Amino acid sequence: MANFNNGKKKVAILIENGVEDAEFQVPYNGLKQAGMEVVVLGARMNEKYKGKQGKVSQQADGTTTEAIASEFDAVVIPGGMAPDHMRRNPNTVRFVQQAMQQGKLIAAVCHGPQVLIEGDLLKGKQATGFSAIRKDMINAGAKYVDEPLVVDGNLITSRQPGDLAIFTTAILSRLGYGGKDAALPQENDTSAEWWKLADAWGGSTKGDIVKGVNTALAGERYSLEALEKYFEKESDAQVKALFQEIITNKQRHILKLETYLDRLGEKPSLAANIANQYAKVKTAMTGSDDIFQLRSALGDVQTGIGDIGNLCAMYTDPVATALFTDIYNDLVTSEQRLVELYQTRMGLDVKPAKPTTGAAMSM
Repeated sequence: MANFNNGKKKVAILIENGVEDAEFQVPYNGLKQAGMEVVVLGARMNEKYKGKQGKVSQQADGTTTEAIASEFDAVVIPGGMAPDHMRRNPNTVRFVQQAMQQGKLIAAVCHGPQVLIEGDLLKGKQATGFSAIRKDMINAGAKYVDEPLVVDGNLITSRQPGDLAIFTTAILSRLGYGGKDAALPQENDTSAEWWKLADAWGGSTKGDIVKGVNTALAGERYSLEALEKYFEKESDAQVKALFQEIITNKQRHILKLETYLDRLGEKPSLAANIANQYAKVKTAMTGSDDIFQLRSALGDVQTGIGDIGNLCAMYTDPVATALFTDIYNDLVTSEQRLVELYQTRMGLDVKPAKPTTGAAMSM
C-alpha cells in the first residue's frame, strides 16, 4: 500500500511472551504497509518474544521503561496471554497511562484491556474486550459493549481475532490513513470482505477459514445424526421435545455453514461429508434407556462446546467467527437445559444456575 500520510505517524505496539499471534501481526503489518513508523516495545531488549501460536518471534525495538509517550501518536495493545505479563510491569502500565492522559490514540484488543484495567483507565469509558474479561472490565468501571469495534474518544477496543481487520482499519483511519485512496472499507461496512484485508495483513488465509468452517460443519453434521438417533430411542415427551429443538438449531447451523462455504467458492470436505455416517455407526451400538440417551446427548453437546469454543477465537474472519459464536451460544443453552432435565429425571432438587451473557470461550 502507498503512503497517503502527511508526515509519518509513529505507533508503539506492545509485546510480551504469549501474545496472540494474529493480534500482533495484523495491526503491525497494517500499520507498516500504510507507511507508518511502528516501534515494538517490550519489557526487555535482549529477548525474542514468542507468540502463543508459535507464529510470532519478535525482538523489541525498545522497552516501555525508556519510551517517551509524547513521541508517539498511538499505542496498540494486542491480546492473548501477553497482557497478563504487561500489567505486571509498572513501566508498561505507566507508559500507557501517560499516553492516554496526553490524548494519544490507545487501541486494545481481546485481553489487551487488562493493561487498561491495571492503569485505572476504563472508568466511565465505553469499551469491549474478550468475553472472559467482560466482568473484570465492568468492575473496573467500563460500560462494556459486545460489538466488534467500540470507540470512545481516544480509546479503541475490539473483542477477538475476528474483529482485527475492522480494529486495524479504525486505527488507520484515525491516524489519517483511510478513504477511497487507501482502498479501505468503512469500519461499519458489514458487507465488506474483511477476511481478505486481514489475510493481506498476515491473518487467516482463505484455506485456514475454509478448514475451520469444515471442522464446524463436520461437528454439526455428526451431532445432528446422533441426536436424531437419540430422538428415535427416547420415550420421554419432554426430552424428545428438547432434542427436536436442538436438531432444528443444528439444521439451521449446517445450512449457514454450507452457504458460507459456497460463498467462498468451496465445497464441504470429505470429513464433513462422512461425519453423519460415523455418527450412525456410533449410535447403533448405544442402548435404548431414556437416561442413557439424555446423557449421550449431553456428552455430545459438551464436546461440541469445547471444539467450537476453540474455533471462535482462531480466525481473523468476522463472518466465520459469528457463525461459530452462534453455534457456541446455542450449545451452552442446550447444555444447561439438558442438565436440568437430567437432574429432574434423577430426582435431584438442584436450582438452575443463573445464565450469564457473553459466556467465556477458551483462548
